[in-house]
Amino acid sequence: QVQLGESGGGLVQTGDSLRLSCAASGRTSSSYAMGWFRQAPGKEREFVAQIHWRSDTTYYADSVKGRFTISRDNAKSTVYLQMNSLKPDDTAVYRCAAKLALFSLDEYSDPKVWNYWGQGTQVTVSS
Repeated sequence: QVQLGESGGGLVQTGDSLRLSCAASGRTSSSYAMGWFRQAPGKEREFVAQIHWRSDTTYYADSVKGRFTISRDNAKSTVYLQMNSLKPDDTAVYRCAAKLALFSLDEYSDPKVWNYWGQGTQVTVSS
């Protein structure tokens, strides 16, 4: 089992920045991919970004490329999502996820294939 806990959400204005953190515990290992997803009211869960514990390979949704940066601190078992130039459309519950990826560094944008989820943290961007 892997436990994930997000923090760092809040209420900000358009153009502001936030950094989300996801602390992983339990049976974590370098075999996992770590991702961020978001879900706005009335919308489906949406892939945001992904990174692997054992690689610097990253993936981003087109809607956040150039504004968001995913990173990791292996020593702290923590993944971060730096969000800059925030827009009202970024308003959502952001959830951290982990997926066992033993042999692949592929992108996993489908939320159904991810194994573990955090509870989420609310990000609200006012106009």
